[in-house]
Amino acid sequence: MLIVDDRPDQVYVGDITYLWTQEGWLYLAVVIDLYSRKVVGWSLGSRMKAQLVCDALMMAIWQRRPQVGLVVHSDRGSQYASKDYRRLLKAHGFVGSMSRKGNCWDNAVAESFFGSLKQERVRWRNYQTRLEAQQDVLNYISMFYNSYRLHSYLGYMSPNQYEAEMVEMKKAA
Repeated sequence: MLIVDDRPDQVYVGDITYLWTQEGWLYLAVVIDLYSRKVVGWSLGSRMKAQLVCDALMMAIWQRRPQVGLVVHSDRGSQYASKDYRRLLKAHGFVGSMSRKGNCWDNAVAESFFGSLKQERVRWRNYQTRLEAQQDVLNYISMFYNSYRLHSYLGYMSPNQYEAEMVEMKKAA
């Protein structure tokens, strides 16, 4: 079981889901900071290869600049067990963590995000192209989920609001 720190960029979780379009499947890999439930990295593509999860983690690294020792948790998918992904973790001094075999609860935060995305945005859409789906998902993540989506875990704040409030509280302390 993962221990969540009271600071950002200590534990990330990652996972992959898929969305149907008239052109075929679109795969989405995300990286979420457990501290604030903020999606800090993502990647979309027509193939579910190791590069998809590597690109999502690289985006998180570029945006957040996490320190050596960051724990990056995922399920046991082949993309996360790949040589390229393990090499990326090692190059940045991150600690890889994987779910226990057959235990979906270990990655519940990522699964919950995918449930919200599909229920709140994708469920009633009929995407004609992968590009249309990609634009819609990016809009959901950046314009709604991180900025406005309230989380009971965060005291009914959005991820961005929670991070801003915590910065202000630490300044005041």
